[in-house]
Amino acid sequence: MWEDGIDIRDVKEIRTRTTVYFGVGAIQSIQSIVSDLSGRGITSVLAVTGKGSYRSSGAWAPVEAALTGAGFRFAIYDGVRPNPTVDQVEEAVELGRSIEAGAVIGIGGGSALDAGKSVAALLKNPGHSARELYSGGFQPAEALPFIAINLTHGTGSETNRFAVVTIPELNYKPVIAFDCLYPLWAIDDPALMAGLSPRQTRLVSIDAVNHVVEAATSRLANPYAVMMGRETIALVAKYLPAAINDPGDLKARYFLAYAAMIAGVAFDNSLLHYTHALEHPLSAVKPDLSHGLGLAMLLPAVIADIYPARAAVLADLLAPVVPGLRGVPEEAAVAARGVEKWLGDCGVTEKLRDEGFSEKDVDFLVNLAFDTPSLSLLLEQAPTQPTRERVKTIYLTSLQKLS
Repeated sequence: MWEDGIDIRDVKEIRTRTTVYFGVGAIQSIQSIVSDLSGRGITSVLAVTGKGSYRSSGAWAPVEAALTGAGFRFAIYDGVRPNPTVDQVEEAVELGRSIEAGAVIGIGGGSALDAGKSVAALLKNPGHSARELYSGGFQPAEALPFIAINLTHGTGSETNRFAVVTIPELNYKPVIAFDCLYPLWAIDDPALMAGLSPRQTRLVSIDAVNHVVEAATSRLANPYAVMMGRETIALVAKYLPAAINDPGDLKARYFLAYAAMIAGVAFDNSLLHYTHALEHPLSAVKPDLSHGLGLAMLLPAVIADIYPARAAVLADLLAPVVPGLRGVPEEAAVAARGVEKWLGDCGVTEKLRDEGFSEKDVDFLVNLAFDTPSLSLLLEQAPTQPTRERVKTIYLTSLQKLS
């Protein structure tokens, strides 16, 4: 296989809208990034991250050394939690203003990177709030330079213009997308991901799979997104078992990180639809729910719904995890059960009922899917007509295993 000829320690520059330093040891590229920031006249940086992984992963020590060596002033906001809130973003903005930050470095998974993008936009545009940003009241055209140091192989946020933050009092978890949110640089270093637990490894990789299932089947889907979708699922199917079996397998981490990165580019081109639009209400209502788990619980029911409309694409896309599909609408149930079996084989068997949801919650979730700013725009990209009744059926079907 072509992957066998790759030197995973040969750090490459992969250029999307972002320059991504990719490979084992890529964290050392922070030296050249800091040098570039210095050349732009920037002398103060805010790091936005979670509680501890930025240190335990090994990411922070090279960053601190590079900033200190260049004489930068810096501060760390480490209050980002999974499914971050607008209040956390505001706290980080306040800290950034106190040091007159000229750039923002996000260190972590999707939560830290999305929060960091939001902070970069608000620091560049004083007078606006995070609630304005996520309710549609403010649409930024500029942001401070943002550097994404990615610690998981699932988000794709290091290569695209999207960010997600929750407005907790409304149970809203909107998506924003602005060109100014593209990171200028990103670092994908598989060695920084070796500390992910088997559970985290499963769930972040399932996030990447969902990204391409949606991107390749949306109304905006193009051959580029389909091509990246095929490669993403093939790589996850091949390397996820190896990473679960041996968390320190850097070759497996390398190709899972690559899969997640190209999945991020795929949905930057073709957007997302049902699975993400329906998951966001779940983790807005239950902030402790992992985004990847929410997606996994919904995916089989979404496949069952959209397969007849995109049978040929999905048969090709899902071949590594559900072999033998012919690409005909009549096999929708077979495809959905096959995806559910693959998720179970990966160790993810939970359904919505296992996480405390029931039939009485469904109407509320449906309302959130349609009322949350931006989610209706995702629903409009679905390949089937996104009626309230259809969304309700997907939620109800996801309460338990498929029959």
